[in-house]
Amino acid sequence: MYIPKHFKLDDEEVIYDFIETYSFATLFSQHNGQPYATHLPLILNKSENALYGHFARPNEQWKDAENQQVLVIFQGPHCYISPSWYETAKAVPTWNYVAIHVYGKLEIIEDPNVIAESLHDMVNKYEQPDSPYSLSDVDPHYIEGMTKGIVAFKINITKIEAKAKLSQNHPVERQESVIKNLENSSKPENIQVAALMRKNLQK
Repeated sequence: MYIPKHFKLDDEEVIYDFIETYSFATLFSQHNGQPYATHLPLILNKSENALYGHFARPNEQWKDAENQQVLVIFQGPHCYISPSWYETAKAVPTWNYVAIHVYGKLEIIEDPNVIAESLHDMVNKYEQPDSPYSLSDVDPHYIEGMTKGIVAFKINITKIEAKAKLSQNHPVERQESVIKNLENSSKPENIQVAALMRKNLQK
């Protein structure tokens, strides 16, 4: 990924937080000699430096992805930045965003205990704390049947590239103007980007 020095994100905890918050990712590999992508949620295991997930079995990407160096992209909030928010007419539009690229070797998981733990982790992550649903309460035979329809995997992370393009290359006064305009927007992503910009300015 092209990362100018202004936008390089190298704080490991911040990167992990983005991965966990924006965990619906895009997984790229070579399939039948062509680039191929699947959109799916992934669970980060920090202690193992790995990502866990599963393909639908009919999705044949899994058949040749094992042992490949795959790329996973996590896309954070992003939005359009209008030059009308600057103090000069000598400006052009741009786009602010956060993106994390994770590279690693994909390993197919066969161990039913590891698969079960991975599925429990995923359900626990996305269910609300007060949700009455628990995978442990579901008929084990039903779970066993459903599990046959997926292919679980683990991605052992080898490299992470992270970019936070948040107008850091502009003067503070201009950044403040952008933040103010974004905060006045009704679009949730604009407000999220404004919050990230303000947090960045306060460092």
